[in-house]
Amino acid sequence: MLSARRAARRVTPLLAALGLAGLVLLDATEPLDTPYAITAAVALALLLGHRGVARRVLPAAPATAAASTGAARRRGGAAGGALLDLEIGSLLVIAAVAAVLRLDGTLDGRAQAAVYVVIALVSAFARPVASIGVVLFAGALDVAVRWATGGSAGEFGWAAAPHLGFMAVFAVLNAAVLRAELGRVRRASRGRLQAEIERLRDDARSYRLLTAPSVSRSGEKRDTGGPVSEAAVASAGHGAGAAGGGADVDVERLVRSGVEEIHQSVLFALRLLRESLRLHTAMLLWQNDAGTHLRISELASDATDLLEGPFLAGDGVFGAALTQRSPVVVDGLKPGYKLPYYEGPCPARAVCALPVFEHGRVRGVLVVDRVEDRAFLPKEVDLVEEAARYAVRAIQNERVFVQLERAKAEQGKLYRAAEALGRATTEGDVVDAGVRSAREITSVDFAAVTLFDEANGQHEISAASGEGAEALLGQRFRQNAGLVSMALQNRHPLPYRGEYDEKRQVVFTRRVAPPSMPSIYVMPLLVHDQPLGALVLGSRRRAAFNDSVRGTLEVLASHMAVSLSNARMLRRLEELATTDGMTGLLNKRAMLDMAEQKLTAARRFQRRLTVMVTDIDFFKKVNDTYGHDAGDVIIKGLGEILRKAKRTTDAVARFGGEEFVVICEETDAHGAMLLAERVREELERATFHTPGKEGAVPVQVTCSVGVATFPEAGSTWDELFKAADEALYVSKRSGRNRTTAWSPALRGHTSEPPKESRPAASAGAKTGATASAASASGSARLAGSAGGASAGRPVTTSGPASAGKLAGASGPASSAKSVTSSGVSRSMTPPNSARPGMMPSVPPMSGASAGAKSVAPPPTTRPAGPPSGGPAGPAPSGNGRTKSPARSAA
Repeated sequence: MLSARRAARRVTPLLAALGLAGLVLLDATEPLDTPYAITAAVALALLLGHRGVARRVLPAAPATAAASTGAARRRGGAAGGALLDLEIGSLLVIAAVAAVLRLDGTLDGRAQAAVYVVIALVSAFARPVASIGVVLFAGALDVAVRWATGGSAGEFGWAAAPHLGFMAVFAVLNAAVLRAELGRVRRASRGRLQAEIERLRDDARSYRLLTAPSVSRSGEKRDTGGPVSEAAVASAGHGAGAAGGGADVDVERLVRSGVEEIHQSVLFALRLLRESLRLHTAMLLWQNDAGTHLRISELASDATDLLEGPFLAGDGVFGAALTQRSPVVVDGLKPGYKLPYYEGPCPARAVCALPVFEHGRVRGVLVVDRVEDRAFLPKEVDLVEEAARYAVRAIQNERVFVQLERAKAEQGKLYRAAEALGRATTEGDVVDAGVRSAREITSVDFAAVTLFDEANGQHEISAASGEGAEALLGQRFRQNAGLVSMALQNRHPLPYRGEYDEKRQVVFTRRVAPPSMPSIYVMPLLVHDQPLGALVLGSRRRAAFNDSVRGTLEVLASHMAVSLSNARMLRRLEELATTDGMTGLLNKRAMLDMAEQKLTAARRFQRRLTVMVTDIDFFKKVNDTYGHDAGDVIIKGLGEILRKAKRTTDAVARFGGEEFVVICEETDAHGAMLLAERVREELERATFHTPGKEGAVPVQVTCSVGVATFPEAGSTWDELFKAADEALYVSKRSGRNRTTAWSPALRGHTSEPPKESRPAASAGAKTGATASAASASGSARLAGSAGGASAGRPVTTSGPASAGKLAGASGPASSAKSVTSSGVSRSMTPPNSARPGMMPSVPPMSGASAGAKSVAPPPTTRPAGPPSGGPAGPAPSGNGRTKSPARSAA
């Protein structure tokens, strides 16, 4: 729908032009009344003005599109520009034809040339495709008008043929001649602009506002650093990137203003000197870096025959002043005497040339002359020397000003970078902020950030921008001889001066490589001398990373490393605050926050939500018999079983001690019972190995589960959890190792579960090849008493009649029983429906050896003191749990 509206908006002006063309045909057959004709003319003028305004703002669109979305947007902008040219050209043709018909009454009159002028203008300034379309439209309109005014097809065909030919000739000639002339003018303007930039660069370099590039052994220019790098000014003239281009334009503006300020100061000194000493010419010549030539820096003269230079440093009076390093005064000159800076006969009769020094080094020559045959007095020479010193001070002051402005700009960039990095709280945000800040400091065409895992010695490219970034993102590689690995090993940026040779150097690996470019700079990200990763920047300009830029980028890399370390520390703190340290599941505080969110969503969207509470049976006896280290192994095992059984939308938390809570979204009681039974059977079949005196001791445990569903069991979290806890108590009182779904009949049944009637040896875990009959009978009594207490209640329970048996590897296991549906709420799904995202229930097993899986615990020893290693936050340490006395026997 949106595309259709956009297409209709684009073709509306063209349809309006066709409608106006139809009015022209009507006017040709029968002239329109004056009011209608005026209305059509005003509509044509308004439409033409509207499209003309759109045409003026169109050239700014492709640049923005190129910076934002690339080639696709540029192609769309070009197509829109061609359509706009076609619309404007068609409207102009309609206006010309209407005017011709109104003036002459026919297309064969004297005013017909106006149509050819319109064709010529459109062909000269519109896009080629649009020009062809306008010519075809003009021809079609010409034929249509002749057909509408009467006459046979042959007659108006022969009459229209010359006009169509003239239209084609005018279009071709203007497209060929006028476009060629426009191209020549553009090239000339570009040449003058480039010459002006070169002159500005030479002036800035001669005043040391811009450092001259040194020449390497290979003959390539290198930037030596300084107040402002020449590469920065060059990049501004060659169209740098969007981010770096703005900085380069600021540098160019700064250098230009510095040069102009120096020229104004020196010109003021020369004019003042000329008026006070009645001079003919006062000229400051500045020496090039090689010291071979002198170039006019500024002059004040009325002479018209001055040469522009440059001049040889050893020529005439220039050479004498430079060689003697002292003022040279000559008077009584004849017209035949040759001064290097005059083209014809010498008009001066006295000349004074003195060297200009800066920090003891000759930098140029100040030359003054006059037409009077009067020698320069010593006090006049002193005044000239003072003027030379004033010019040098002006240059030095401007140099200091440029340096301060540049330092201010760099500090501003670093401040913005530090501010952006300070706001970043994740590793991804830090990487994005660092890359954006690097692009602001200098124009880069490629940027990448690698993260280093010191434990396994692997690097990962976590972020990349520029050409080929998609192929590099996420690539991993081990330590090698590449620049990234060597920069981290040496704790130093590489390569030297950022000059990259792809034939001899490798950035990542031979297979994983950035685009080919002459300048690449790899900076290690270090915190307390520990490597975190590397920042890789690349540019297609040679010597893009000069001394001043490298220093700023290295400071940025240091800030980025600190922010990256802080982001990792923050992530670790969040993990410690929200996860259980032993199992890696959510802790109680995080679970309560998530429970409120999920319950709010379920209440708003009227969805089912189920809470499942799981508790390990006789867990206290496991700790008393095998030690707390064995209990830790069992808690971890149950946590892993719950993690594997849950869906991505479910939440699993260790609520405390041996109790776990599962929150299942969009799950009814039947689906939750399937999940609970699968968890219970999986734990019942699992065998845990704990260290003993004679080797590993196998242990098997069971669990009891309570299930409560929103909104039947309650509308708040406290109500839901209390209902699930009541169902859990029913499972405990019914003999343990079973699952119970809450029903209204369970309200208030939170009495203490039955305690073991025998010592731990008779009702606790049993090991070895056989089990005592006393233990079995005790368990049976527990099951019988619990079953009698809960008989006749509408509660769904499942599991063996005898529970609480912790059998050894050779002992028999309790056989699992399927879930019964008697007593479950009538609103649940049919028994055969599967819970979304859950695998089918595990079939019951006949013995421990048939389906038991071995969960080998890590080799631990029981500590002498209290157990440790419990969950973070409100959960207690170790596998202990703060319970009420009524619950401690569970």
